[in-house]
Amino acid sequence: MFDVSSSKPTLLVIDDIPENLTLMYQLLKDEYKIKGANSGLKGISIAESTSPDLILLDIMMPDMDGFAVCEQLKANPTTAHIPVIFLTAKSEQLDEYKGLKLGAVDYITKPIHPDIVKARVRAHVSLKLAHDILRGEKASLENEVARRTQELVRQREELHTIQDVAFYAMVSLAETRDNETGNHIRRTQTYIKLLAENLRNNPHYALQLDDRTIDLLYKSAPLHDIGKIGISDTILLKQGKLTEDEFEIMKTHTTIGYEAIQKAELVTGKSIEFLRYAKDIAYAHHEHWDGRGYPLGLAGNDIPLAARLMAIADVYDALISRRVYKPAFTHRDAVQLIWEGRGTHFDPDIVDVFMAINEELYAVALRYAN
Repeated sequence: MFDVSSSKPTLLVIDDIPENLTLMYQLLKDEYKIKGANSGLKGISIAESTSPDLILLDIMMPDMDGFAVCEQLKANPTTAHIPVIFLTAKSEQLDEYKGLKLGAVDYITKPIHPDIVKARVRAHVSLKLAHDILRGEKASLENEVARRTQELVRQREELHTIQDVAFYAMVSLAETRDNETGNHIRRTQTYIKLLAENLRNNPHYALQLDDRTIDLLYKSAPLHDIGKIGISDTILLKQGKLTEDEFEIMKTHTTIGYEAIQKAELVTGKSIEFLRYAKDIAYAHHEHWDGRGYPLGLAGNDIPLAARLMAIADVYDALISRRVYKPAFTHRDAVQLIWEGRGTHFDPDIVDVFMAINEELYAVALRYAN
């Protein structure tokens, strides 16, 4: 089949009659690069390999008619965007409707009128080239958006890494002040996660404890005793019971921790959800359900949920761990003491969850034993 190379737009003419191919070539060769095919299968092959700007397609062909060719072209992502004009002696409206429904952009009946053919081809080629420009711009824009999105993701991951390093540096600093706590931080953050995951089975807490919130609780839990950095070693590491005055000083670790986290948040100039949970935990994890805790004497649901969860996690771990001022309680005794604190020291709903999963919590304690 003929193929005249040039920088002109490319037309593909598909017709089984050689005279018709020659006629279209002579008519359009001055404005376009013409490719021809004398069967539907050859036409499809040429369209797939060269991606012409427009296809002029005869309907009445043996083996594979124009409707079948058009349907196959439109089903292939490589050729679906190429406009198709049907050329046919058939003039019934039903045939025209069928062709347009298959995806053709126009319908020219034979015998052809040269000026009409040129005008319609010119219009559809211009429209196709305009679409190509838009497609190119869209692709370029999508690539740029993808590039910028990837860069933002990289920057965000880098920022999270920096935040994690700073965070664990703070936690490690707190641990060095109280070297007998060992894996206390790892255990308590795992306890609080397990408690929260099971508490959300209670319909009252389901909306408050989605996956993101539980993840934030897990990440912020290690800061619960960050305020101990501000407590002197003579009190923090004292072997024996604290005096009343010493205990009053020890209680200030909640306020010191809250203020330290709040200052860190102020440095960023914006509210950070992770730090909000950390503040709640640091400030209120020694509050009691009956209002007899510290530092504010909050009671019931006025105590932030994050702090109510940490209260049980912290006390349970303190009970089963040896300290310079006491031996470790057995798991069974610790569970009994937590139960006895239901509705006074601790949130009753969380105690109920604790009782249901206490063996899981004990397994965590054994896994991360000092």
